[in-house]
Amino acid sequence: MAQAQNSADEANNKAIVQRSFDAWAAGTGSPYDLLAEDAIWTIAGNSLASKTYPSRAAFIGEVIQPFVARMSVGLKPVIREIHADGSTVIVHFDAAGTAKDGKPYINTYAWFLDLSGGKIVKATAFYDSVAFNDLWTRVQPE
Repeated sequence: MAQAQNSADEANNKAIVQRSFDAWAAGTGSPYDLLAEDAIWTIAGNSLASKTYPSRAAFIGEVIQPFVARMSVGLKPVIREIHADGSTVIVHFDAAGTAKDGKPYINTYAWFLDLSGGKIVKATAFYDSVAFNDLWTRVQPE
């Protein structure tokens, strides 16, 4: 019985994340809408934004808003793979947009999202830090 419940939870979590990516691609929402207020988001690696953000507000304020302010055409994600294992959903995706200087921004991401009650409570993100750092230093938010 526990195994069947776990399988149902995995399918539900995967569907929740898939819907949020579909909304992001359509321009009607994003996975960030799923963040719990106390969600912990870690950007792994050595990019200029790599660190652990202790809350939804910190992550949105320090990374997402300044990122969006650098873009003239927002990112559109294309999922390569999505997997669920227990409460974790892993999404491997590409995303592309256009920076305010007219140059394209293209990156590939892997997000490990831990869900509880349909909300993201913990996330670890991996991406190409060279592409990110180029955008972050080349284009200033307005």
